[in-house]
Amino acid sequence: KESWRTILTLAYQSLGVVYGDLSTSPLYVYKSTFAEDIHHSETNEEIFGVLSFVFWTLTLVPLLKYVFIVLRADDNGEGGTFALYSLLCRHAKVGFLPNGQIADEALSTYKKDMPYDSKIGSRVRLLLEKHKVLQSILLVLALLGACMVIGDGVLTPAISVFSAVSGLELSMSRRQHEYAVVPIACIILVGLFALQHYGTHRVAYLFAPIVVTWLLCISLIGVYNIFRWNPHIYQALSPYHMYKFLRKTQRGGWMSLGGILLCITGSEAMFADLGHFSQLSIKLAFTFVVYPSLILAYMGQAAYLSKHHVIQTGYHIGFYVSVPEVLRWPVLGIAILAAVVGSQSIITGTFSIIRQCSALGCFPRVRIIHTSDKINGQIYIPEINWILMLLCLAVTVGFRDTKRMGNASGLAVITVMLVTTCLMSLVIVLCWHKNVLFAICFIFFFGTIEALYFSASLIKFLEGAWVPIVLSFAFMLVMYIWHYGTIKKYEFDLQNKVSMKWLLSLGPGLGIVRVPGIGLIHAEVATGIPAMFSHFVTNLPAFHQVLVFVCIKSVPVPYVRPEERFLVGRIGPKEFRLYRCIVRYGYLDIHKDDLEFEKELTYSIAEFIRSGQQSSLSMDEYEKDEKLTVIGTPTADSFHCVEENAADVPGTSGSCNELSVNSSPVVTRRKQVRFLLPESPEMDAAAREELQELMEAREAGMAFILGHSYVRAKSGSSFLKRIVIDVGYDFLRRNCRGPASALNIPHTSTLEVGMIYYV
Repeated sequence: KESWRTILTLAYQSLGVVYGDLSTSPLYVYKSTFAEDIHHSETNEEIFGVLSFVFWTLTLVPLLKYVFIVLRADDNGEGGTFALYSLLCRHAKVGFLPNGQIADEALSTYKKDMPYDSKIGSRVRLLLEKHKVLQSILLVLALLGACMVIGDGVLTPAISVFSAVSGLELSMSRRQHEYAVVPIACIILVGLFALQHYGTHRVAYLFAPIVVTWLLCISLIGVYNIFRWNPHIYQALSPYHMYKFLRKTQRGGWMSLGGILLCITGSEAMFADLGHFSQLSIKLAFTFVVYPSLILAYMGQAAYLSKHHVIQTGYHIGFYVSVPEVLRWPVLGIAILAAVVGSQSIITGTFSIIRQCSALGCFPRVRIIHTSDKINGQIYIPEINWILMLLCLAVTVGFRDTKRMGNASGLAVITVMLVTTCLMSLVIVLCWHKNVLFAICFIFFFGTIEALYFSASLIKFLEGAWVPIVLSFAFMLVMYIWHYGTIKKYEFDLQNKVSMKWLLSLGPGLGIVRVPGIGLIHAEVATGIPAMFSHFVTNLPAFHQVLVFVCIKSVPVPYVRPEERFLVGRIGPKEFRLYRCIVRYGYLDIHKDDLEFEKELTYSIAEFIRSGQQSSLSMDEYEKDEKLTVIGTPTADSFHCVEENAADVPGTSGSCNELSVNSSPVVTRRKQVRFLLPESPEMDAAAREELQELMEAREAGMAFILGHSYVRAKSGSSFLKRIVIDVGYDFLRRNCRGPASALNIPHTSTLEVGMIYYV
């Protein structure tokens, strides 16, 4: 159990990572709300009504919905849209992930508790499992949430940095301001994205102090404005002022809700970044630091504006007009730093979403660089980074004001929240096994609030709200085409598996020359022999003496423990020297580099042979090919290892548990690991011979054999399917990373054989 010191430390650190975006919202909420739809009058009904809306929105959505309910729906400590979808996939068979196996449910992180199901809960689960259309809708819903997060990754840096820099308007003329703010904002944004490849771990320790300083600054200015201008501003928190506001402003007040909505932008980060912290630390940070600071800031701005109905400078209502003149320059500097921190957190979150989509087969393979050895979530994706930067600059230069940026950002934020509400209602019934009335109340109460804001944002379609819709449509089209093509390719592999009778008819030599070494054949299917194997045997004159069918697959859990990662089995009789190894990764796991992967794979097969599992099977058991063994880390006395470099310079020997292969970017020579069999009289002679052959094959070298697939729509397919497969999927396949790059396979050890799939 975590100590209070640890919890408070995590709460402090979460302020910089989680709440950067949410804490900078006072920069643009009032400015966006009063941009056009409503006007600040002498009666103060508008400003009091807006303050009441802001207070109750912050109270009901981030505090009540996220802190008290949604944060409890974690997936082994992880949060976000895909965490909810992953939970639903495990508690009801609604997932579209191929290669699903019963053995996956035995994973310790699967955590599928099955208490008593209510009748309605069972009906809901059966309904989802029965109808593929409902499963597709659920997948589209999860992808929509992910796409809107990506859209938010474009819009949040633009509006945060632009709003922070717009404080210069009070220090220069309108003409100077028009020509200065946009270039300065663009320079900051370019610098922000250009520094992403260095990672944030070097400056992350500054994030929390910056956000704490910013929160302290806006709360103290808020308290000053309250006592200086209107000590009775607290009366405006009454819900009655919301009624008076809507009664007076009517349609204009409803349309202005799109600006008020921005006060909760960044709330989803509390749930999405849950994996880096703990539930309690995030709850404490928001409840006792962020929430009171934001309320004081908004009350202070409202108190100032209630006594200033005509702004002498001629500029629109904004954050900086309520800041005392002597503090404006220091506050401007802190605001820019806080905006950069808030933008950084959403950019990192976008990278994380792309990685999860790619792991679950819903996004083309991209290059993922881990910028920190200590923090798992610190990743960098070059292609996505530059796409985000170009889109962000286009939004900044194209819009040039916070009004249209706010309309765009608001729609993205509220759509993600609506998706979370819909998925959460299913989690309440299917995963928590609560009464269905609780789920109905949840979706009705929070769904009504969010639908009100959603309608106010959607009505601004032509005034900027079209941007997240277009962005999410483009990304969702990419995701769905890639997912559809991947599923069809997998179905082709399943339908065209090679029969075991054909394999046995070849004999131990497989009808070809067997040369020293280990051949790792990358297969998409987790059972049976893939069709490409017969293609290899037909076209290649020789094969390695030991062949391993390696299936690297994702399972619907965030992490897989190292001791549960490998499933090992045998294909055919022992003398064939054919093995199957299924390597399981969670959607947040780091894939091993090639040296570490080779070492652990060899260990797992050797341990499987040594343990004497699966000696002789019947033909039916061969055909099913389901008897696989979970192989953990070998014991210290199983094998002895000697590490050498390519020039045969002797290294140090040690146990397998102590051996680590480290690659330095300066050293170009690859390390080699030699395995020495222990002198154990208990080991069977046949097993010792098989192990000896495996070790000799390992020292002879290891090659990765991949199928370079070309997917085409089969004859008779519809026009739409031909467009999707022959044009869309083919374009994505040609322009994304190949399997060798995505799996960190060295090019010198790779053999690719082309094969056409007609799906």
